[in-house]
Amino acid sequence: MIAVPRRSVELPWPRRIAAVIQERAMVAYNPFSEEVMADPFPIYRRLRDEAPVYRLANHPCWALSRFEDVWNASLDAKSFSVAGGTTPSQLLTKAQPVTPMINSMDPPAHTSMRAQLRPFFAPARIRELEPTIRKLFSDALDEMVEKGGGDLVGDFGTRVALKVASIVSGIPLEDGEMLYRLVQRFFAHEEGVDGMSPDGIKAWTEMFEYFAALAARRRAQGTAGADPLDVLIDFESDGRRLEDIEIASHMSLFLIGGSETFPKVFANLARRLFEHPDQRAAVAADPGLAPDAMIEALRYDMPTQFLGRTVVKDVELHGEKLRAGEVVLFLYASANRDPREFRDPDTFDIARRPPRILSFGHGTHACLGIHTAKAEGRIALEELLRRDPEYGIDLAGAERLRTEFVQGFARLPVRLRA
Repeated sequence: MIAVPRRSVELPWPRRIAAVIQERAMVAYNPFSEEVMADPFPIYRRLRDEAPVYRLANHPCWALSRFEDVWNASLDAKSFSVAGGTTPSQLLTKAQPVTPMINSMDPPAHTSMRAQLRPFFAPARIRELEPTIRKLFSDALDEMVEKGGGDLVGDFGTRVALKVASIVSGIPLEDGEMLYRLVQRFFAHEEGVDGMSPDGIKAWTEMFEYFAALAARRRAQGTAGADPLDVLIDFESDGRRLEDIEIASHMSLFLIGGSETFPKVFANLARRLFEHPDQRAAVAADPGLAPDAMIEALRYDMPTQFLGRTVVKDVELHGEKLRAGEVVLFLYASANRDPREFRDPDTFDIARRPPRILSFGHGTHACLGIHTAKAEGRIALEELLRRDPEYGIDLAGAERLRTEFVQGFARLPVRLRA
Protein backbone atom coordinates (compact mmCIF):
# COMPACT_ATOMS: atom_id res chain seq x y z
CA MET A 1 0.00 0.00 0.00
CA ILE A 2 1.28 3.41 -0.87
CA ALA A 3 1.15 6.00 1.96
CA VAL A 4 -0.52 9.21 0.91
CA PRO A 5 0.65 12.35 2.76
CA ARG A 6 -2.15 13.98 4.78
CA ARG A 7 -2.98 17.53 3.88
CA SER A 8 -5.10 20.11 5.64
CA VAL A 9 -8.53 20.33 4.11
CA GLU A 10 -9.28 23.71 2.56
CA LEU A 11 -12.51 25.07 1.22
CA PRO A 12 -12.67 25.44 -2.54
CA TRP A 13 -11.61 28.96 -3.52
CA PRO A 14 -15.13 30.35 -4.25
CA ARG A 15 -16.43 29.04 -0.92
CA ARG A 16 -13.44 30.49 0.94
CA ILE A 17 -14.13 33.88 -0.63
CA ALA A 18 -17.80 33.60 0.28
CA ALA A 19 -16.91 32.72 3.89
CA VAL A 20 -14.57 35.71 4.17
CA ILE A 21 -17.19 38.04 2.70
CA GLN A 22 -19.82 36.71 5.10
CA GLU A 23 -17.49 37.11 8.08
CA ARG A 24 -16.61 40.66 7.12
CA ALA A 25 -20.26 41.44 6.50
CA MET A 26 -21.23 40.63 10.10
CA VAL A 27 -21.83 43.82 12.05
CA ALA A 28 -19.23 44.51 14.74
CA TYR A 29 -19.93 47.17 17.37
CA ASN A 30 -17.29 48.39 19.80
CA PRO A 31 -18.13 51.78 21.37
CA PHE A 32 -14.42 52.40 22.01
CA SER A 33 -13.35 51.92 18.38
CA GLU A 34 -12.15 54.90 16.37
CA GLU A 35 -14.66 54.02 13.65
CA VAL A 36 -17.61 54.34 16.03
CA MET A 37 -16.29 57.47 17.72
CA ALA A 38 -15.74 59.10 14.30
CA ASP A 39 -19.25 58.36 13.00
CA PRO A 40 -21.46 55.86 14.84
CA PHE A 41 -24.57 56.17 12.68
CA PRO A 42 -23.69 53.67 9.91
CA ILE A 43 -23.04 51.02 12.55
CA TYR A 44 -26.17 52.01 14.48
CA ARG A 45 -28.16 51.48 11.28
CA ARG A 46 -26.76 47.99 10.83
CA LEU A 47 -27.35 47.13 14.48
CA ARG A 48 -31.01 48.10 14.21
CA ASP A 49 -31.46 46.07 11.03
CA GLU A 50 -29.25 43.05 11.71
CA ALA A 51 -28.69 42.70 15.46
CA PRO A 52 -31.13 44.80 17.52
CA VAL A 53 -29.95 42.95 20.63
CA TYR A 54 -26.20 42.84 20.11
CA ARG A 55 -23.63 41.06 22.26
CA LEU A 56 -20.34 42.97 22.55
CA ALA A 57 -17.24 40.89 21.90
CA ASN A 58 -14.99 42.24 24.66
CA HIS A 59 -17.47 42.76 27.50
CA PRO A 60 -20.30 40.76 29.11
CA CYS A 61 -22.62 43.35 27.68
CA TRP A 62 -25.57 43.77 25.32
CA ALA A 63 -26.64 46.79 23.27
CA LEU A 64 -30.24 47.72 22.40
CA SER A 65 -30.45 49.91 19.30
CA ARG A 66 -34.13 50.13 18.35
CA PHE A 67 -36.41 52.83 19.72
CA GLU A 68 -39.23 50.61 20.99
CA ASP A 69 -36.82 48.26 22.76
CA VAL A 70 -35.01 51.09 24.55
CA TRP A 71 -38.30 52.80 25.40
CA ASN A 72 -39.79 49.66 26.95
CA ALA A 73 -36.60 48.63 28.76
CA SER A 74 -36.39 52.11 30.30
CA LEU A 75 -39.77 51.45 31.91
CA ASP A 76 -38.75 48.05 33.31
CA ALA A 77 -36.98 48.93 36.56
CA LYS A 78 -37.64 45.41 37.89
CA SER A 79 -35.45 43.83 35.20
CA PHE A 80 -32.85 46.56 34.64
CA SER A 81 -31.11 48.26 37.57
CA VAL A 82 -28.97 51.40 37.79
CA ALA A 83 -27.37 50.39 41.10
CA GLY A 84 -24.27 49.10 39.32
CA GLY A 85 -23.78 52.41 37.50
CA THR A 86 -24.84 53.78 34.14
CA THR A 87 -21.71 55.09 32.39
CA PRO A 88 -19.17 53.10 30.33
CA SER A 89 -16.44 53.89 32.85
CA GLN A 90 -18.57 52.30 35.56
CA LEU A 91 -20.08 49.38 33.66
CA LEU A 92 -17.47 48.44 31.05
CA THR A 93 -13.95 49.59 31.93
CA LYS A 94 -14.61 49.82 35.70
CA ALA A 95 -12.30 52.86 35.80
CA GLN A 96 -14.89 54.96 37.64
CA PRO A 97 -16.32 53.75 40.96
CA VAL A 98 -20.08 53.66 41.40
CA THR A 99 -20.91 56.45 43.80
CA PRO A 100 -24.30 57.08 45.41
CA MET A 101 -26.18 59.54 43.23
CA ILE A 102 -29.76 59.81 42.07
CA ASN A 103 -29.10 58.23 38.68
CA SER A 104 -27.60 55.13 40.35
CA MET A 105 -30.41 54.66 42.87
CA ASP A 106 -33.31 52.27 42.41
CA PRO A 107 -36.77 52.76 43.95
CA PRO A 108 -37.89 53.35 46.64
CA ALA A 109 -34.95 55.55 47.76
CA HIS A 110 -34.78 57.09 44.29
CA THR A 111 -38.51 57.87 44.32
CA SER A 112 -38.30 59.67 47.65
CA MET A 113 -35.27 61.78 46.75
CA ARG A 114 -36.60 62.68 43.31
CA ALA A 115 -39.89 63.84 44.82
CA GLN A 116 -38.05 66.25 47.13
CA LEU A 117 -35.81 67.58 44.34
CA ARG A 118 -38.49 67.88 41.65
CA PRO A 119 -39.86 71.32 42.70
CA PHE A 120 -36.49 72.96 41.94
CA PHE A 121 -36.56 71.63 38.37
CA ALA A 122 -40.31 71.94 37.76
CA PRO A 123 -41.74 74.09 34.92
CA ALA A 124 -43.00 76.72 37.37
CA ARG A 125 -39.53 77.20 38.89
CA ILE A 126 -37.86 77.40 35.48
CA ARG A 127 -40.42 79.98 34.33
CA GLU A 128 -39.40 82.12 37.30
CA LEU A 129 -35.80 81.91 36.12
CA GLU A 130 -36.52 82.75 32.47
CA PRO A 131 -35.71 86.49 32.77
CA THR A 132 -32.38 85.59 34.39
CA ILE A 133 -31.62 82.97 31.74
CA ARG A 134 -32.48 85.39 28.93
CA LYS A 135 -30.25 88.11 30.37
CA LEU A 136 -27.34 85.67 30.70
CA PHE A 137 -27.62 84.68 27.03
CA SER A 138 -28.09 88.31 25.98
CA ASP A 139 -25.02 89.45 27.92
CA ALA A 140 -22.93 86.66 26.40
CA LEU A 141 -24.07 87.69 22.92
CA ASP A 142 -23.21 91.34 23.65
CA GLU A 143 -19.59 90.37 24.20
CA MET A 144 -19.50 88.08 21.17
CA VAL A 145 -21.08 90.66 18.84
CA GLU A 146 -18.49 93.25 19.89
CA LYS A 147 -15.76 90.84 18.74
CA GLY A 148 -17.59 89.84 15.57
CA GLY A 149 -18.26 86.36 16.87
CA GLY A 150 -16.87 83.74 19.19
CA ASP A 151 -17.20 80.13 20.24
CA LEU A 152 -20.80 78.93 20.49
CA VAL A 153 -19.72 76.22 22.92
CA GLY A 154 -17.34 77.95 25.32
CA ASP A 155 -18.37 81.61 25.01
CA PHE A 156 -22.10 81.01 24.82
CA GLY A 157 -23.58 77.59 25.62
CA THR A 158 -21.28 76.38 28.38
CA ARG A 159 -20.79 79.80 29.92
CA VAL A 160 -24.53 80.31 30.42
CA ALA A 161 -25.48 76.70 31.17
CA LEU A 162 -22.88 76.53 33.94
CA LYS A 163 -24.35 79.64 35.57
CA VAL A 164 -27.91 78.34 35.22
CA ALA A 165 -26.93 74.96 36.69
CA SER A 166 -25.24 76.76 39.59
CA ILE A 167 -28.28 78.95 40.26
CA VAL A 168 -30.69 76.01 40.10
CA SER A 169 -28.55 73.70 42.25
CA GLY A 170 -27.20 76.11 44.88
CA ILE A 171 -23.57 76.34 43.72
CA PRO A 172 -21.67 79.63 44.26
CA LEU A 173 -21.39 81.45 40.93
CA GLU A 174 -17.85 82.61 41.69
CA ASP A 175 -16.63 79.01 41.48
CA GLY A 176 -17.94 78.54 37.95
CA GLU A 177 -14.67 78.92 36.04
CA MET A 178 -12.86 76.40 38.23
CA LEU A 179 -15.70 73.91 37.90
CA TYR A 180 -15.82 74.41 34.14
CA ARG A 181 -12.17 73.37 33.85
CA LEU A 182 -12.85 70.26 35.93
CA VAL A 183 -15.77 69.26 33.70
CA GLN A 184 -13.63 69.68 30.58
CA ARG A 185 -10.93 67.44 32.03
CA PHE A 186 -13.53 64.89 33.08
CA PHE A 187 -14.76 64.42 29.50
CA ALA A 188 -11.44 64.77 27.64
CA HIS A 189 -10.52 61.69 25.60
CA GLU A 190 -6.97 60.37 25.90
CA GLU A 191 -5.61 58.54 22.87
CA GLY A 192 -5.28 54.82 23.50
CA VAL A 193 -7.40 54.85 26.66
CA ASP A 194 -10.84 53.26 26.70
CA GLY A 195 -13.27 55.29 28.77
CA MET A 196 -12.27 57.90 31.30
CA SER A 197 -8.64 59.03 31.26
CA PRO A 198 -6.46 59.06 34.41
CA ASP A 199 -6.66 62.87 34.44
CA GLY A 200 -10.44 62.64 34.05
CA ILE A 201 -10.60 60.46 37.15
CA LYS A 202 -8.40 62.97 38.98
CA ALA A 203 -10.75 65.80 37.93
CA TRP A 204 -13.71 63.76 39.17
CA THR A 205 -11.99 63.34 42.54
CA GLU A 206 -11.25 67.08 42.77
CA MET A 207 -14.88 67.86 41.98
CA PHE A 208 -16.02 65.53 44.75
CA GLU A 209 -13.66 67.17 47.22
CA TYR A 210 -14.99 70.60 46.28
CA PHE A 211 -18.65 69.62 46.72
CA ALA A 212 -17.98 67.72 49.96
CA ALA A 213 -16.38 70.87 51.40
CA LEU A 214 -19.28 72.98 50.09
CA ALA A 215 -21.78 70.65 51.79
CA ALA A 216 -19.88 70.83 55.07
CA ARG A 217 -19.87 74.65 54.98
CA ARG A 218 -23.58 74.82 54.15
CA ARG A 219 -24.44 72.38 56.93
CA ALA A 220 -22.48 74.48 59.41
CA GLN A 221 -24.31 77.63 58.27
CA GLY A 222 -27.71 75.97 58.50
CA THR A 223 -30.17 75.01 55.78
CA ALA A 224 -33.46 76.57 54.77
CA GLY A 225 -34.66 74.21 52.02
CA ALA A 226 -33.84 76.89 49.46
CA ASP A 227 -32.17 74.72 46.82
CA PRO A 228 -31.19 71.12 45.97
CA LEU A 229 -28.05 71.36 48.11
CA ASP A 230 -30.21 72.07 51.17
CA VAL A 231 -32.52 69.19 50.25
CA LEU A 232 -29.60 66.77 50.00
CA ILE A 233 -28.18 67.89 53.35
CA ASP A 234 -31.55 67.37 55.05
CA PHE A 235 -32.54 64.22 53.12
CA GLU A 236 -33.14 61.16 55.28
CA SER A 237 -33.75 57.56 54.23
CA ASP A 238 -34.25 54.67 56.66
CA GLY A 239 -33.21 56.95 59.51
CA ARG A 240 -29.90 57.86 57.90
CA ARG A 241 -28.76 61.17 56.42
CA LEU A 242 -26.37 61.51 53.51
CA GLU A 243 -22.68 61.89 54.18
CA ASP A 244 -20.83 64.82 52.59
CA ILE A 245 -19.22 62.57 49.97
CA GLU A 246 -22.68 61.29 48.96
CA ILE A 247 -23.95 64.84 48.64
CA ALA A 248 -20.89 65.63 46.53
CA SER A 249 -21.83 62.78 44.21
CA HIS A 250 -25.30 64.18 43.58
CA MET A 251 -24.07 67.75 43.17
CA SER A 252 -21.48 66.61 40.62
CA LEU A 253 -24.27 65.04 38.61
CA PHE A 254 -26.33 68.24 38.71
CA LEU A 255 -23.36 70.30 37.55
CA ILE A 256 -22.25 67.99 34.75
CA GLY A 257 -25.75 67.19 33.57
CA GLY A 258 -26.71 70.85 33.59
CA SER A 259 -23.62 72.30 31.94
CA GLU A 260 -22.13 69.73 29.58
CA THR A 261 -24.93 68.37 27.39
CA PHE A 262 -26.80 71.58 26.54
CA PRO A 263 -23.85 73.41 24.89
CA LYS A 264 -23.30 70.48 22.53
CA VAL A 265 -26.99 70.22 21.66
CA PHE A 266 -27.22 73.94 20.98
CA ALA A 267 -24.04 74.01 18.90
CA ASN A 268 -25.47 71.18 16.81
CA LEU A 269 -28.76 73.07 16.49
CA ALA A 270 -27.02 76.25 15.30
CA ARG A 271 -24.97 74.22 12.84
CA ARG A 272 -27.99 72.38 11.40
CA LEU A 273 -29.98 75.59 10.98
CA PHE A 274 -26.97 77.16 9.26
CA GLU A 275 -26.97 74.19 6.87
CA HIS A 276 -30.74 74.56 6.33
CA PRO A 277 -31.23 78.31 5.79
CA ASP A 278 -34.92 77.88 4.94
CA GLN A 279 -35.58 76.36 8.36
CA ARG A 280 -33.44 79.00 10.06
CA ALA A 281 -35.41 81.75 8.30
CA ALA A 282 -38.66 80.14 9.42
CA VAL A 283 -37.60 80.19 13.08
CA ALA A 284 -36.30 83.76 12.79
CA ALA A 285 -39.66 84.84 11.36
CA ASP A 286 -41.64 82.87 13.93
CA PRO A 287 -39.83 82.40 17.29
CA GLY A 288 -42.67 80.11 18.29
CA LEU A 289 -40.87 77.44 16.24
CA ALA A 290 -37.80 77.56 18.50
CA PRO A 291 -39.01 74.72 20.79
CA ASP A 292 -39.61 72.49 17.75
CA ALA A 293 -36.11 73.23 16.48
CA MET A 294 -34.60 72.36 19.85
CA ILE A 295 -36.46 69.05 20.03
CA GLU A 296 -35.32 68.10 16.53
CA ALA A 297 -31.70 68.91 17.43
CA LEU A 298 -32.03 66.72 20.51
CA ARG A 299 -33.34 63.87 18.38
CA TYR A 300 -31.00 64.26 15.44
CA ASP A 301 -27.71 65.00 17.23
CA MET A 302 -28.06 63.48 20.69
CA PRO A 303 -24.65 64.03 22.42
CA THR A 304 -25.00 61.22 24.98
CA GLN A 305 -24.62 58.07 22.93
CA PHE A 306 -25.88 55.66 25.56
CA LEU A 307 -26.39 54.88 29.21
CA GLY A 308 -26.39 51.42 30.72
CA ARG A 309 -28.15 49.19 33.20
CA THR A 310 -27.40 45.89 34.92
CA VAL A 311 -29.78 43.02 34.23
CA VAL A 312 -31.26 41.80 37.53
CA LYS A 313 -33.81 39.37 36.09
CA ASP A 314 -33.40 37.21 32.99
CA VAL A 315 -35.04 38.81 29.97
CA GLU A 316 -35.57 37.41 26.47
CA LEU A 317 -35.70 39.86 23.58
CA HIS A 318 -35.56 39.16 19.84
CA GLY A 319 -34.52 35.59 20.56
CA GLU A 320 -31.59 36.57 22.79
CA LYS A 321 -31.48 35.85 26.52
CA LEU A 322 -30.10 38.65 28.69
CA ARG A 323 -29.06 37.05 31.96
CA ALA A 324 -28.94 38.53 35.45
CA GLY A 325 -25.58 40.17 36.13
CA GLU A 326 -24.94 41.18 32.53
CA VAL A 327 -24.81 44.77 31.34
CA VAL A 328 -27.12 46.26 28.72
CA LEU A 329 -26.52 49.56 26.92
CA PHE A 330 -29.44 51.71 25.81
CA LEU A 331 -28.20 53.28 22.56
CA TYR A 332 -30.22 56.50 22.70
CA ALA A 333 -28.54 58.10 19.70
CA SER A 334 -29.36 55.06 17.59
CA ALA A 335 -32.93 54.83 18.85
CA ASN A 336 -33.53 58.47 17.93
CA ARG A 337 -32.70 57.63 14.30
CA ASP A 338 -34.85 54.49 14.10
CA PRO A 339 -37.03 54.51 10.96
CA ARG A 340 -39.50 52.26 12.77
CA GLU A 341 -40.30 55.27 14.94
CA PHE A 342 -39.43 58.29 12.77
CA ARG A 343 -40.19 58.93 9.12
CA ASP A 344 -37.03 59.74 7.16
CA PRO A 345 -35.00 59.83 10.42
CA ASP A 346 -31.69 60.92 8.87
CA THR A 347 -33.23 64.20 7.70
CA PHE A 348 -33.15 67.26 9.97
CA ASP A 349 -36.68 68.68 9.99
CA ILE A 350 -37.94 71.14 12.61
CA ALA A 351 -41.53 70.51 11.45
CA ARG A 352 -41.29 66.86 12.52
CA ARG A 353 -42.76 67.35 16.03
CA PRO A 354 -42.32 63.75 17.17
CA PRO A 355 -44.64 62.58 19.96
CA ARG A 356 -41.71 61.01 21.79
CA ILE A 357 -37.90 60.98 21.75
CA LEU A 358 -35.32 59.39 24.04
CA SER A 359 -32.95 62.32 24.47
CA PHE A 360 -34.04 62.84 28.08
CA GLY A 361 -34.29 59.14 28.84
CA HIS A 362 -37.62 57.69 29.86
CA GLY A 363 -39.34 56.15 32.84
CA THR A 364 -38.06 56.20 36.40
CA HIS A 365 -34.76 57.84 35.47
CA ALA A 366 -35.95 60.41 32.94
CA CYS A 367 -33.76 63.52 33.10
CA LEU A 368 -34.63 65.75 36.04
CA GLY A 369 -33.44 68.82 34.11
CA ILE A 370 -35.65 68.38 31.05
CA HIS A 371 -37.55 71.64 31.56
CA THR A 372 -34.35 73.59 32.20
CA ALA A 373 -32.77 72.29 28.99
CA LYS A 374 -35.85 73.02 26.88
CA ALA A 375 -36.08 76.57 28.24
CA GLU A 376 -32.36 77.19 27.67
CA GLY A 377 -32.58 75.95 24.09
CA ARG A 378 -35.63 78.03 23.24
CA ILE A 379 -34.29 81.22 24.80
CA ALA A 380 -30.77 80.81 23.40
CA LEU A 381 -32.10 80.32 19.86
CA GLU A 382 -34.49 83.25 20.15
CA GLU A 383 -31.68 85.53 21.31
CA LEU A 384 -29.19 84.33 18.70
CA LEU A 385 -31.62 84.82 15.80
CA ARG A 386 -32.78 88.17 17.17
CA ARG A 387 -29.18 89.40 17.11
CA ASP A 388 -28.23 87.92 13.75
CA PRO A 389 -30.72 85.78 11.79
CA GLU A 390 -28.00 85.08 9.22
CA TYR A 391 -25.11 84.18 11.51
CA GLY A 392 -22.20 82.29 9.98
CA ILE A 393 -20.59 79.04 11.14
CA ASP A 394 -16.90 78.26 10.59
CA LEU A 395 -16.88 74.47 10.36
CA ALA A 396 -13.23 74.49 9.29
CA GLY A 397 -12.30 75.95 12.67
CA ALA A 398 -14.54 73.62 14.67
CA GLU A 399 -13.22 71.05 17.11
CA ARG A 400 -15.13 67.89 17.93
CA LEU A 401 -15.21 65.89 21.13
CA ARG A 402 -15.03 62.22 20.23
CA THR A 403 -15.54 59.72 23.01
CA GLU A 404 -17.49 56.50 23.32
CA PHE A 405 -19.91 58.25 25.69
CA VAL A 406 -20.43 61.85 24.57
CA GLN A 407 -20.04 63.37 21.12
CA GLY A 408 -20.43 66.87 19.77
CA PHE A 409 -18.55 70.09 19.25
CA ALA A 410 -15.91 71.07 21.79
CA ARG A 411 -15.57 74.35 19.87
CA LEU A 412 -17.75 75.89 17.14
CA PRO A 413 -16.77 79.35 15.83
CA VAL A 414 -19.67 81.62 14.90
CA ARG A 415 -19.61 84.92 12.97
CA LEU A 416 -22.00 87.61 14.20
CA ARG A 417 -22.82 90.96 12.64
CA ALA A 418 -23.11 94.03 14.84
